Amino acid sequence: MMNAARSPNAERALFVVSFAESSFFPLPPDLMLGPMAAAEPSKWLRYALVCTVASVLGGLAGYAIGMFLMDQVGRYILDFFGYSGGREMELRAFYDQYGAWFIFLKGLTPIPYKLVTILSGALHFSIPIFILASTLTRGLRFALVAWIFQKFGPQIAPVMEKRMGLVLIVVAVVLVAAVLALKYIPH
Repeated sequence: MMNAARSPNAERALFVVSFAESSFFPLPPDLMLGPMAAAEPSKWLRYALVCTVASVLGGLAGYAIGMFLMDQVGRYILDFFGYSGGREMELRAFYDQYGAWFIFLKGLTPIPYKLVTILSGALHFSIPIFILASTLTRGLRFALVAWIFQKFGPQIAPVMEKRMGLVLIVVAVVLVAAVLALKYIPH
């Protein structure tokens, strides 16, 4: 993983993953951002910026899905993450009440950001406020992740490399469990 993070195509892959994660892809870009910042500590801020720009652009794609393709595509994405029916209505009500604060809250947490982007489009939320809130919240999150990894990653990189298979299995299990919990646990 650390070798992949040092590859010439790593930054482009980080951009693609960050873009896709904001509109439809289930894995967060943090999984690449952290190792990349650890592998090249002097580029941590650049990598955070790449993630932020791609995430906001991907967020606009998610916004477009919600605005123009809610029934054809958006509904399926919400269903996949367990936000259909009553949960979608709760999410919409929360969004209606808190607006930009909803974007800040969800953008900083590991809760799938694509839910925010798609709902923003479906509810015709103000695009300038959406872009500003997305830029601030995603920028803060990615800068924090990259900074932590550039600061502490080089010391733990050998451990990460030796245990990467185990780490990836644990991450996959946690992601699958979270999606299943969101989908099947009644709220």
